[in-house]
Amino acid sequence: MEAVNLGTRGLEEALDLLEYANIPGGTKLSEERRANGADQPFGIKMWCLGNEMDGPWQTGHKSAEDYGTLAASVAAGMRAIDPNVELVVCGSSSHVMDTFGKWEETVLEKTFDNVNFVSCHAYYHPELQPDGTRDMKSFLASGVDMDGFINDVAAAIDATKARLKSKHDVFISFDEWNVWYLNEEPSKNPEGIGNWPVAPRLLEDVYSAADAVVFGDLMITLLKNADRVHAASLAQLVNVIAPIMTEPGGPAWRQTTFYPFSLTAKLAKGGTVLEPKLASGTYETDKYGEVPTINSVAVRGEDGTISVFVVNRSMEAANDFAIKLPEGFALSAVEAQTLHEDDLLAKNTLEDQNRVVLHPNTTITSDADTGTVRVTLPPVSWTAVHVK
Repeated sequence: MEAVNLGTRGLEEALDLLEYANIPGGTKLSEERRANGADQPFGIKMWCLGNEMDGPWQTGHKSAEDYGTLAASVAAGMRAIDPNVELVVCGSSSHVMDTFGKWEETVLEKTFDNVNFVSCHAYYHPELQPDGTRDMKSFLASGVDMDGFINDVAAAIDATKARLKSKHDVFISFDEWNVWYLNEEPSKNPEGIGNWPVAPRLLEDVYSAADAVVFGDLMITLLKNADRVHAASLAQLVNVIAPIMTEPGGPAWRQTTFYPFSLTAKLAKGGTVLEPKLASGTYETDKYGEVPTINSVAVRGEDGTISVFVVNRSMEAANDFAIKLPEGFALSAVEAQTLHEDDLLAKNTLEDQNRVVLHPNTTITSDADTGTVRVTLPPVSWTAVHVK
């Protein structure tokens, strides 16, 4: 995935970048790339048409009308050079933007048949309350908001497709998502001329066990919406709001969020998401109202095994979770790993790098005759069940 600059630049610069990256040779910029040491083209397939162009914080921020017109022009030009590119048009920077919904409709109206994706971005953290505590119950239900965001954008796509009588499909690229304690770190933006630091330490959030559970829940939500979300990108990967931390001149270590990311990638990659039929109790939140206590998704792997990812959002109670396997599945072995800590704020640090890790869930049982697997989910926990 690459992005073109539609804030301070435009059509010509976008086409120049595409020529440099994807044309094998014989043009000015492709030959310049070869002279720079890259004899073969980079073959970049997926391109974002700008980034968060609805955001007033962006240099070159545009209205939906102006951005949609520019994006349509750039999309047509890029396809003329490389018909095989997949193009991502900017959606709203978050679900709570004042222009959300109207932005999607306006931009898609202008670009629909020439783009493949519309972007979504979402970050979550437990909000501070007036009494100094954090709203953990709402935070643990962040997946509910992400699910609603996806459904709302999908509705805008469907409405635009119907209005235009188009046969073209546009999907969602959820290309920024994470837990991020946004605005809680003092600003470190450089000020003045000649005051640009090199590789400053920025946004190095240290994640808790609760953060990792929410992180795993967000991955479950993305998988459950795989029919609409055809691309997703964790932001970021190392040091900056990341699952991997490093120390200059020292070691690298895994943050708590590394574990659900790593195990989900291992078990779900290349698989097929199965439509869940989930029964769950509920609990009340200040931000989202009544929400399901359990969220889960199942994936059939390329090797025929089934992986079930499940989160228990309850802060008070363990929950017994039963999995009914598909008819005819030959159950031979089952295992489960759980991320849970009694101390929700436990973290992995430079000094204690393995404070929070996955542990085998020894409560798991299976019955091959009935095709049923059962496991107990501790409060505020994320669990991966692998059935062979």
